[in-house]
Amino acid sequence: MKNIKITVLLAVLLLCRSWLFADVSLPSIISSNMVLQQNTQAPLWGWADAGEKISISASWLNNNITTVANPQGEWMVKLRTPTAGGPYKIIINGNNSIVLDNILSGEVWFASGQSNMAMAVEKCNNADEEIATANYPNIRLFHVTRKWADKPQQDCDGYWAETTPETIKKFSGVAYFFGRKLYNELNVPIGIISASKGGSPIESWMAEEVLKSDPDFDAIFEMWKKWEAEYPEVNKKYQKELALWQKQKDANQGQVLAKIPARPMAVHQINRPHKRPSHNYNGMVAPIIPFAIKGVIWYQGESNVNRPTQYIKLFQTMITSWRKGWGEGNFPFYFVQIAPYRYKKSLVNASLLREAQTKALSLPNTGIIVTTDVGNIEDIHPKNKQAVGSRLALLALAKTYKFDNLVYTSPVYKLMKIEGNAIRLSFDNIGSGLTSKEELLTDFEIAGADQKFVKATAIIDGATVVVSSDKVTNPVAVRFGWSIISEPNFFNKEGFPAAPFRTDNWE
Repeated sequence: MKNIKITVLLAVLLLCRSWLFADVSLPSIISSNMVLQQNTQAPLWGWADAGEKISISASWLNNNITTVANPQGEWMVKLRTPTAGGPYKIIINGNNSIVLDNILSGEVWFASGQSNMAMAVEKCNNADEEIATANYPNIRLFHVTRKWADKPQQDCDGYWAETTPETIKKFSGVAYFFGRKLYNELNVPIGIISASKGGSPIESWMAEEVLKSDPDFDAIFEMWKKWEAEYPEVNKKYQKELALWQKQKDANQGQVLAKIPARPMAVHQINRPHKRPSHNYNGMVAPIIPFAIKGVIWYQGESNVNRPTQYIKLFQTMITSWRKGWGEGNFPFYFVQIAPYRYKKSLVNASLLREAQTKALSLPNTGIIVTTDVGNIEDIHPKNKQAVGSRLALLALAKTYKFDNLVYTSPVYKLMKIEGNAIRLSFDNIGSGLTSKEELLTDFEIAGADQKFVKATAIIDGATVVVSSDKVTNPVAVRFGWSIISEPNFFNKEGFPAAPFRTDNWE
């Protein structure tokens, strides 16, 4: 009996201790195997008891860093990180101790967007070979588990892992191929944080306070209010259709599948929380901030093709707000122009979306890659993600890491000159010259003052292109690759496809 009382007393004391002393805890992004951005003040944060003293030691530092948890139990310190190398160890002491090991210092990038960024290595070209050869212990992967939320989350599900055939299968192909090229060129540890969701519009990746601070974005919330108001009636109709389908299916048991009608789909936007404003930001971006990064790579836009004008401001606002949230200044932000695809809706809108993406180049430290040669007009998810990742990496190598004499991007329209019945075009980024597999260039159109574009003859002439048509005697404007299904044959000699453009600004 005495032993039982002692046991109960000990249990009570231990329970009381758990009330009095909360264990120090960390967000999932701060863990063993992580890569810290080299040569910076890297934030390290977590939770503990209010007023609890926290001591942090790092194997590359001579002295411990101490702090005290605030009244909400939150704490943060900044560690001066070493030049690329490792492995290192961090020990965090409070009421308990946490040991983080196998830590590297190197270059850390955040990769985000919708389905083309999310597309796993196992679905890309040469998947079997890519997976089998993915043995890079110094390339570390952090996949943010897909989650959406009404409010910004403090933590997310995920963990740091070395790159192996097992860990790479489900990881973003674009992000991996980007990181692999950086690793091979820089010869330093690389950390890639991947947070993407298919079918997600850009506003789902933006903080609510950012969206609501600008009246130009009120229409987004009004649209959702309308959907919410109409949802009960839409759902009622759906439930009736579903019940009828189930009845027909039950009546056709054992029949040929073709005779059974297709199950109705709950297509209303209310059933798709990943499309709601801020929901992906809250669940997958907010928990990562302010983990120190070098920059961002971004592949998104397909879900906004029918709102291209609005996208101009949305995209630039998102970039600016992410930079502000991280508090690291104008870090590099490199993005992918959407690939050719036969959209079921308006083709011209999709072309305008590509143009809207280019407007973000007005922001400092940004860059875009063109994908007109690696798309698939019948598949919105083209499989050649190796080219996409490599081109993003070339942008980073040239613009961020200052590799000299590197041709890293596509020919871009610079200016035009009318010469009689023809227009001569000049370009930036021509590399060692302009080229095509055929003598005549495809996907050029020309128009006169009547604004009616016709197919044009286009020929490379040195560092320029001369465009004309016998149907337009007094030309005033040219468009190139303007259809979203265009797959032009116009490149620089380094293999980068020319960027689609128009010289006019007509409606």
